Amino acid sequence: MKRCITLFILLLAVAVQPYAQDHSYPGLMECEMQSEILGCTKKYCIYLPHGYADESRSFPVLYLLHGLTDTHTAWRDKGNLQEIATENFRSGKAQEMIIVMPDAGTTYDGYFNSDCWRYEDFFFQEFIPHIESTYRIIPDKQHRAIAGLSMGGGGTTWYAINHSDMFSSAYAMSALMGLVENSWITHDPDARRRVFMESAVACNNITAIEDATQELCTKIASVRWFIDVGDDDFLFDNNMEFIKAMRQKRIPYQLRVRDGAHVWQYWQDALRIALPFVSEGFGN
Repeated sequence: MKRCITLFILLLAVAVQPYAQDHSYPGLMECEMQSEILGCTKKYCIYLPHGYADESRSFPVLYLLHGLTDTHTAWRDKGNLQEIATENFRSGKAQEMIIVMPDAGTTYDGYFNSDCWRYEDFFFQEFIPHIESTYRIIPDKQHRAIAGLSMGGGGTTWYAINHSDMFSSAYAMSALMGLVENSWITHDPDARRRVFMESAVACNNITAIEDATQELCTKIASVRWFIDVGDDDFLFDNNMEFIKAMRQKRIPYQLRVRDGAHVWQYWQDALRIALPFVSEGFGN
């Protein structure tokens, strides 16, 4: 009888350990939704933290964008997202958050609107509402952030400039913010994609800041900005031009120039900085 009681107590102790009731968290899933705007099914990856097992809790959210030629799976497969996020949350470097990785497409790549690809409309009119009604997310500016690499870094800055009411923080990694002469982007063998990219990036973020009114600058400054680019990155000058425009308009920002190029190792290290940064911007 005594042995039975001891065994019961041990089992009870295991049962009440944090998150023991559901071993699927932290978890990274691949999901999909139907878009009327784009006229197709769009996939996405989503990371749900350990604490999501507690059904009484809701979480802030980070929208994490991929680069040119990649998809929603890039941060999962190349960026070591799950391990980096879980380590940050368990160590207390960042508060737990939901991380959403959308797919900007591989035929018409980009986060911008065009006649044939209204991705920006999709993102704000369909995608964010879908995510924030499907998962336990705190749906306001103070608990929403955006980050991305390369083309996704350009999308990050574009969205934070034009939808500053939506995001508390923006973290741009090696951001594509304008055309770069003699780069592989301008020599893309896919003529249709090259034309699209040239037209999309032509309305670049540098010009958007330079032409911003004082009223718009005030709105842009409501976002916490972080620009992160490697000293060997072919987009380095591009990013410095953006910083120059931000300085001229007196918009606060953080800048990190680290040793590195346009590679995944750099972006994995950037993610380790990005998660604590956006976490600090989330409201309580």
